[in-house]
Amino acid sequence: MSTNLYAQSAISHSLGVRGAFDAATELAARTRFLVDSLIRANRRSLVLGISGGVDSLVSGLLAQRAVQEARKQGHEARFIAVRLPYGAQADEADAQKCLQVIQPDTTLAVDIKPAVDALRDALQASGMAMGSASEVDFMLGNVKARQRMVVQYAIAGAQGGLVIGTDHAAEALMGFFTKFGDGAADVTPLSGLTKRRVRALGQAMGAPDALVFKTPTADLESLKPLKPDEEAFGVSYEQIDDFLEGKPVDDAAAEIMVTAFRQTAHKRALPLAPLVL
Repeated sequence: MSTNLYAQSAISHSLGVRGAFDAATELAARTRFLVDSLIRANRRSLVLGISGGVDSLVSGLLAQRAVQEARKQGHEARFIAVRLPYGAQADEADAQKCLQVIQPDTTLAVDIKPAVDALRDALQASGMAMGSASEVDFMLGNVKARQRMVVQYAIAGAQGGLVIGTDHAAEALMGFFTKFGDGAADVTPLSGLTKRRVRALGQAMGAPDALVFKTPTADLESLKPLKPDEEAFGVSYEQIDDFLEGKPVDDAAAEIMVTAFRQTAHKRALPLAPLVL
């Protein structure tokens, strides 16, 4: 077995990707996971930021199903969907369409722009060297992701909630999330799924194809609004999913993915600490 083939198998296993996939089975199991998590933690809400992409759409649909099931079991529960734009969001219409599909119990909207810009201004006032325009834009992109999670945890704290994360195996493989930003959450119902399997769950729950197959974008960079994820990756989601599902991928693509996984290991690990002898 070649190095990349061995890595392919090991990485898929470490990220919890299973060989078999059945949408109905996964929907039932992942809804039950959210219900059980809510009841065990004695919380009364699930909180999730809705971006307009398929990951938050599917997570939101699962969350709404879960709180409805929890209520049937006599547990107080509601789903709080949160819009977290940085000023005006380029694909706001898609975010609103997602909310219409999900029909959350409660919808809140918090503009993170004042907080993000205030931090940028404070850093500049401190005399910290900010770098080039593109470097500042990248830094602020991570600040946006972390500020969104600050808001979600504030809501969860006030409303007795668990914060839902939208991370799945395809993003985890590439390390395509902000550490302590969108990578911070209490529960991750999409864990172990490839992107095509996330989309399959969306279709199984009746979401429209226009939203399910929308071009994925983190949309964190102001200088490049709606920049496609795949442009940042250097490989396609199709190749990433094939890699994770144990299917053949060309050597060049496999090398990109294995390298990305190794270089972003710190994002998937607990903080480093000294060994205690």
